[in-house]
Amino acid sequence: MTTPTGTRPEWAAVIADHAVEEATGRRLIGQLLAVEVASLAFCRLLERWARGEADPSTPGRRQAALRRAADRVETALSGLEQPLGRYLLELEADLAEGRSWFGEPGQAELVDWQPVLDRAGVKVAPHRIAAAYLELAILVRALEGLSSTVRWQSTIDAGSLWAGLFDLRENLLGRALDDLRAIAA
Repeated sequence: MTTPTGTRPEWAAVIADHAVEEATGRRLIGQLLAVEVASLAFCRLLERWARGEADPSTPGRRQAALRRAADRVETALSGLEQPLGRYLLELEADLAEGRSWFGEPGQAELVDWQPVLDRAGVKVAPHRIAAAYLELAILVRALEGLSSTVRWQSTIDAGSLWAGLFDLRENLLGRALDDLRAIAA
């Protein structure tokens, strides 16, 4: 990749190292970064409300902030489908039996959002918030896991990378995307 290492996240090195075509890897990294940034903003907004921070200051503004955050994630996820599909096609791991780095939910991601949304004065289906938050928090944690792989100078084989990216696609580009669209509407 021609992008200096200091300007991209650590997990990008794993994607770049396994990219068959540099341009495909660069597009995937850019779009995954957009999804990561938007996901963090969405999750942090909800987490602030869970701590009792009423920011923005009115229920109407909080509703609008949630819709904007969901719309940003939805837009980033929609843009992920093509570069991710292309990267998976090019990667074509010989053995798709690798161990996925895209994990399962932890207890910290399992939250009942109904009381938080009620306290914030935001009217949205709590099951949609719970599902979207869960998938986005898992994505952020998975990318941090890939970054740890780089920091520890470990390697990830093509089969495991393919399996994790496939899981990412299946989890985020299906129901999670539908939930985010409903929240943003």
